[in-house]
Amino acid sequence: PLGTPRLQSEPEVLYRELRREYGAVAPVVLDGGVPAWLVLGYRELHQVTADPVLYSRDSDLWNQWPDIPDDWPLLPMIGRKQPSILYTVGERHRERAAMLSNALEAVDPFQLRALAERLADELIDAVCHRGEADLVAGYAMLLPVRVLAALFGFAEEQGPGLVGALNDMIDGRERALAGQAHLASSMARLVADRRAAPMDDVVSRMLARASGPGEAFTDEEILQDLMVMTAAGHQPTADWIGNSLRLMLTDERFAASLFGGRNSVAEAMNEVLWEDTPTQNVAGRWASRDTRLGDRRIRAGDLLLLGLQGANSDPRVRTDGSALTGGNNAHFSFGHGEHRCPFPAQEVAEVIARTGIEVVLDRLPDIDLAVPAESLTRRPSPWLRGLTELPVTFTPTPAVGGTRA
Repeated sequence: PLGTPRLQSEPEVLYRELRREYGAVAPVVLDGGVPAWLVLGYRELHQVTADPVLYSRDSDLWNQWPDIPDDWPLLPMIGRKQPSILYTVGERHRERAAMLSNALEAVDPFQLRALAERLADELIDAVCHRGEADLVAGYAMLLPVRVLAALFGFAEEQGPGLVGALNDMIDGRERALAGQAHLASSMARLVADRRAAPMDDVVSRMLARASGPGEAFTDEEILQDLMVMTAAGHQPTADWIGNSLRLMLTDERFAASLFGGRNSVAEAMNEVLWEDTPTQNVAGRWASRDTRLGDRRIRAGDLLLLGLQGANSDPRVRTDGSALTGGNNAHFSFGHGEHRCPFPAQEVAEVIARTGIEVVLDRLPDIDLAVPAESLTRRPSPWLRGLTELPVTFTPTPAVGGTRA
C-alpha cells in the first residue's frame, strides 16, 4: 500500500526494498485497493516523462474509473475531466503552459524577494519575543501561500483559509474534497473580480493572454490552472523550507550557515531536492496502449505514479551513494519533459524558499532544535514529504515591524 506509515518514517528503506523485490517499476495499491505502478528507476522515469504520447497525462484513459467512488479521497489529486493544465495534452497543453509561464515571467525578482522578506519578517515578528516557535505551523506553512496570494491578487487576510484548504486537499484524507471546494470557490471569486477590474497581478495577466488573438481560454480553465499553480507552488515550497531547515539544524556540515554564512543555504536546499524532496510521488501518467517498462507488462489505461524520490536515489545513477550538495541539478524534483514544472515557477519557488530560510537565520541567529532529531515526524501523505512540526528555541529578539534594512 502506498499509504503505509513507512512512507513517512523511512521512505528510503521502503523504496530500496521495493526496488530489490520488484525492480524499477513496482506494483502498489492506493486507498480502497486501487492498483497502480510506482516508477522508481531513474532511466524508467525519464522514459515515461519524455514520451507524452505513450504515457499520457489524459486521465480519461484510466481503466479503473468504473470502480472509483465519487467520495474517493484521492480524487483531488487524480481528477477526471478536469479542464486544467495538468490533464491537457498536445498543442493545447503547450499553449496553456506558455500562458502560465508568461504570467509568472513578468514577476520582478527583486520585488518578489522584497515581498517574501516582508511577509517572512511579519511571521518572525509574531514569535521572536517568545524564545521558542514551531517553524512549520507558524512559519513555513504560512509563508509561500501568502506570497503567492499577493502575486495572484488575493487580499493578504485570505491567506490562512487558503493554507488550510490546500493542506486538506493535498494530504488526501477525509477533508480533501472540502479543501478542494474552498480553494475552487476562492479562485472563482478572484477570477471574476479581475475579469471586472484588471490589476498588475498574475491573474490579470493570465486573463489578458487568455483572450488574446489566436488563443481562447475560459474562466473555468483559468480557475483550474490557478488551483494547480497554488497547490504546486505552496505546499512543496513550504516543505522545501521545512526540510532544509531541519537538515541545517541536524547536520553539522551546515552549521556554519547558522552563524551568518550564505553558501550553505543553497547547498542544503539542493541536497533536500535530491535526498528529501518535498514532492515524493506524482499521479501520474496513463498508458495509451499495452507496453513494457522496466520488465513489467503495462496494460492500456494503467496508472503510473512518478516516484521522484525513488528515482533520485536510484543506485544505478547514484553509484557511490554520497549526498549531492553541489551544483548537480539532474534530480527529478521539478519533474521532466512536457509536463515539468515551468522554469519561471521554479524560480518563484526558489526565491520564496531561500528568502524564508535566510530570514530565519538572520532574525534568530542562535536557533536550535528543541527536540531530539529522531522525534520529528512527517505528515501522512502519499505524495508530499513534509514535517508535522519543527520546534526550535532561540534567544528572544525584538520585532522589526517592517523596518529591517
